[in-house]
Formats: sequence, structure tokens, C-alpha cells
Amino acid sequence: MQRFLDPAVLAGISSLDLLAKTVVDGFVAGLHRSPDFGFSQEFAEYRAYSQGDDLRHVDWNLFARTERCYLKRYRGETNSQLTILLDASNSMQYTSGPGRNGPPKKMDYARFIAASLFYLAIRNQRDAAGLIVFDDEVREYIRPSTRQGQLARLLAALERAEPHARTDFAKPLLHFQNFLHRRGIAIVISDFYEDPETIVRAIEPLHFHGNELVLFHVLDQQEIRPELKGSSILIDLETDQKIEVVPEYVKTTYRRKLDAHIENLRSHARAAGMDYQLLVTDQPLDAALREYLSLRRAGN
Repeated sequence: MQRFLDPAVLAGISSLDLLAKTVVDGFVAGLHRSPDFGFSQEFAEYRAYSQGDDLRHVDWNLFARTERCYLKRYRGETNSQLTILLDASNSMQYTSGPGRNGPPKKMDYARFIAASLFYLAIRNQRDAAGLIVFDDEVREYIRPSTRQGQLARLLAALERAEPHARTDFAKPLLHFQNFLHRRGIAIVISDFYEDPETIVRAIEPLHFHGNELVLFHVLDQQEIRPELKGSSILIDLETDQKIEVVPEYVKTTYRRKLDAHIENLRSHARAAGMDYQLLVTDQPLDAALREYLSLRRAGN
């Protein structure tokens, strides 16, 4: 299945539903059977019903005896709600390898990740899932739910998400806080071109509400280790600002600055109780799923 998890191959699949199924089914097939990874359906406990929960999971026999509404929880359902916050700012358009064999745009890679996580949460773990698409405004919000058709709604929203404008982490996070009524796991997918302290300060309030937070930092390999053959003009996709750089600069000063940015973001996130993972767009997506489940298991 490894070739189906290659981002360049996945970029040729037109349907996000098929793409997510290909990634997740291939990933799950490679797992050993273990409740640690959340795929066992052994009954674990009851949980009180909350508005928006799927009524199919209600224990109606218990309701008949107690007149109280409870849902059955199964091992693997250690979080009842997944919300993905997807950065759709202009910088997410970047790719170093346009064409069939190159890595996809950061935005497409982020879509692949989000679609796979939604498929995993809804189809495999029966969790509620929701989405916020943002740049400097909230462009789309789909409330977390387990109701029928939720996966299709989420995938359609991912298809509609197109990069434009600049990034502003404050607005989508405030929106999330205003509509957040149940704890769960929140995953922010972005290239995080912002001061690490500013990013963590904007996201940190969600942690105070009992949410498990994960930052998926999506970058292209050429952003991490750029290779220039001569003097070049680089254009900022969000500000249109231009700068002339030479190969020596990108090999020394630029690399030091980016490495420091990544390390600062990682250390600030972890100091605030968040998990952090760097994802490079030429890496297979099963690594992202494996890391997600490892972080989820560690958090429980």
C-alpha cells in the first residue's frame, strides 16, 4: 500500500472520499490488532447524550429503565469530538514541484491530512468531527457531529477551501471558543508563518477548556532546505513583497532562521501542553496518521 500513500500519487485521485479511504484502509491494514490504537469495538462505558450525537448509539434499553439518555462508548473512543482548523491563507498555495511527479501544494497536502483524519474519526472510531476553514476570517464552519452524511459535508467543505488572503489565528480560535460546548481534540493544520509566541498565545485558551491540542506544521521541502542555482527574486504569497536572495544566503542565514522558527514553535507548543508535528509535503500520509494516533494514545 505504500505507493498509494505517496502524496504525488494521491494528488491524482480526484475524489477526496476515495483518497481518504485509500489512505486509511491501507494504514489500518498495516496495524497490529491493539486497543491502544483505538480500533477495537469492545464496549467500555456509558456516556451521557449531548445534542448532536448520533441516536444510533443510544442504549434504548437503559433509557426505558431510567428515562435517561446514554450512549455506549467503545474502546478507541477516548475522545468524543475532533475539530480540524485548516489554514487556507495564500501561503498554503506553495509547491516546489508542480506537475505529476512533484509534491502537491501545501493546501492539497493539508486537505489530504484532514480528509484522512475525518475518515478515520467517523468511519473507524465513530467520533464526532467538525471543521473550521480560515485565513484572516472564518470562511467555513461545520459543527462537530456524528449525524448521517457528516463525512460527505466535511469532504465537500475541504473541496471548497481555496487559499486567499492572509493568516490570522485569533479570529478562528475565538470562533471555536464561542461554539465549543464539549471537550475533544483540536488539530490546527497550517504552515505557521507567524511568530511562535503569537501562535501559541492565540491557541492556548482552547487548552484551558480541556481540549487536547495538536499542531500539524505543513511545509514544502524547498521551504526547509531551498536550493538555488543563482540569484533569485522571491515573492511573499500573502503580501506580494519581493526580496532578492543568493544561494549563500539560503544555505546559511535562511536555514538557521527557519530551523530556529521550527524549534521555537515546537518548544512553545509543548511548554503550553500542546503536541507538535512537522509534516513535509513529499512524505507519505501514513506517518501523519501514525503520529496522530500516538499523540492521542499518549494523551489518554
